[in-house]
Amino acid sequence: MAKRISHDLTYDAPIEDVRTMLLDEEFRRTVATEQRALRSTVDIQGTKVHLETVQPATGIPSFAKKFVGDEIVIDQRETWTGDQADVHVTIPGKPGEMKGTAALRSVDGGTVETVDLEIKVSIPLVGGKIEGLIADMLVKALKAENRAGRAWLAR
Repeated sequence: MAKRISHDLTYDAPIEDVRTMLLDEEFRRTVATEQRALRSTVDIQGTKVHLETVQPATGIPSFAKKFVGDEIVIDQRETWTGDQADVHVTIPGKPGEMKGTAALRSVDGGTVETVDLEIKVSIPLVGGKIEGLIADMLVKALKAENRAGRAWLAR
């Protein structure tokens, strides 16, 4: 069984500005700071984005912490084609992944980015619980990205 999430990030800027922001290495480093990453690397080559972020495992329930350890390494890859990206997120060495899309659309002079992801954790008995935990963490991360993006675009 997998868990699906869909989350909208709204920006008071034209779609072109939001696309440019999402393909900017400095913006992605700002997002990692807003998400309280311990460390991060950003590599953007044209429309291909590769992010590696290390998050602390503080606040994670003990049943999940034994699978991830004290730090969580998140490997995120996006391939943008126009106003949509294929998104693939893994935690290297761990049995799970997130796959889906991010899509931009113009709404009332602004932009909405819709992130749709399927979370799959292949661990018997606790996989569903971990998927729910990851979904909650992902929504918090997307909210932090949205805050960073709104501030970035307001500069």
